[in-house]
Order: sequence, then structure tokens, then C-alpha cells
Amino acid sequence: MPLPPPRTPGQYALALVCLGNICRSPMAHVVLAAKVEGLPVTIASAGTGDWHVGNPMDRRAAATLLAHGYDPTAHRAQQFGPEWHATYDLVLAMDRANLADIGGPSARIRLFRDFDPEGSGLDVPDPYYGGDEGFEEVLAMVERTTDALAAELAATLGPEGS
Repeated sequence: MPLPPPRTPGQYALALVCLGNICRSPMAHVVLAAKVEGLPVTIASAGTGDWHVGNPMDRRAAATLLAHGYDPTAHRAQQFGPEWHATYDLVLAMDRANLADIGGPSARIRLFRDFDPEGSGLDVPDPYYGGDEGFEEVLAMVERTTDALAAELAATLGPEGS
């Protein structure tokens, strides 16, 4: 799926949104940041709710990332605000409820899994109330989706896409 054009040529700003910003969106943020390292891409993540603002990510999400070679330590939860719409080139929601909470689909607001080669248009399930296997399942979705997203970003920001 093609990305909307960057607001600033040669740079891209992307936001990832879930409910509390302690599981799904920070996992996607950490993984995507690792995959686009070296590209002029700014990434942020946020929750639609304010319950966890300022807190690190869920310990199970962090442990899953660490076990797979990612560094989750810098994350602190924040809340999505209306100003994000004008700040980011693309905002990706983890599920349909998050998507509705941030204004619904548009050219610059989509579901994260719209870029998943195995499940376009599907939700990333919230692993918070389940066991460790849910975090592994989310990480698998995040890794393959961020692979596709990183390829789109590289194409958009490459010499012919700038």
C-alpha cells in the first residue's frame, strides 16, 4: 500500500497509536525504528488513553523485545493529541477502536496492518490481558508489517522518491 506523500520532501514522520501506549504501539515503534535506522524518518507512538503517561512499556512487551534483540528502555508512554494530525505524515492505529478514537480512516490515518502482507485491514490484538504468547504473536505481526513499511519508506525517501 503506498504511503501518503511526506509533508517535507526527503523526510517522513510516522506515528503509531494503540490504547495505552505500553504494548502494541511501543513494540511497533522500537522495531520500526531499528528497521529504518539511517533513513530520515521520525517515529512516535502514543495511546488514546492517558492511564500510563510517563510509564515505561509493559514488562512483558519489553521482555519480548529484549529476547529478540531490540532495546525497549527509552520508551515512555504518551497520549495522542489532535495536533498529531498535522505533525505526522501518517498515523497508524493498532485496531479499529483506536482508529475510530483518532478520527477514523483517511489518506493520512490508517490501520497498522494495512501494510501487513498477511492480513491487510486487520487489528493487532491487544496482548495486555493474556499470557506471554500474545506478546510473541504481536511481535511476529509487527516484524513482518514493519518490514513492508520500512520498504515503502525506503522507496518513498530513496533517490527516485524524494
